[in-house]
Amino acid sequence: MQVMPINDHQLIAQYLEGDERAFKELLDRYQQKIYTSIYLFVKDETLAEDIFQEVFIKIINTLRSGKYNHEGKFSQWALRISYNLCVDYHRRGKRRPHVHPNDTFDIFDVLHTHEPNAEQLIMRSQTHDRIRGLVDMLPPEQREVVILRHYADMSFKEIAALTRVSINTALGRMRYALINIRKMMAEKEMYLQ
Repeated sequence: MQVMPINDHQLIAQYLEGDERAFKELLDRYQQKIYTSIYLFVKDETLAEDIFQEVFIKIINTLRSGKYNHEGKFSQWALRISYNLCVDYHRRGKRRPHVHPNDTFDIFDVLHTHEPNAEQLIMRSQTHDRIRGLVDMLPPEQREVVILRHYADMSFKEIAALTRVSINTALGRMRYALINIRKMMAEKEMYLQ
């Protein structure tokens, strides 16, 4: 007999009935994805942790007040809250997110390759720096889609829901981001090995 995993709505119901373990399970399912998306926007570990805590305080308050709407997916709703808190942070006069070479999270570090030698490491590091520099030069909407797609590993459907645009708009922004990156590479006569 196969046991079906408990879905998010069931966990929420159990939590509202007083089972704290249900909320811990919900947190365990989504904390990495939510924290990563926050960190990539604010580029500050302490601030990302603060916003992450704010996200889950809002989630708990909404659940306990009975205002949670079961129509959407919990993960998309939680990501929407985190996105809105990041936007609020930036609206308060803070800087836009940038991808810096000394960040602790690097998408290229999770790609599985053979063990590189010292020369390959230097070349890869320089390539990463160049790509990050190009991403930083993109218009904010395009930069946002690139970060969410390639660094937060979100689907275009999730990006569209999070940024409140159509999937076609999200795809278009990615397309224009890639066109702009290629154009900047051509202008700088930059080639990736």
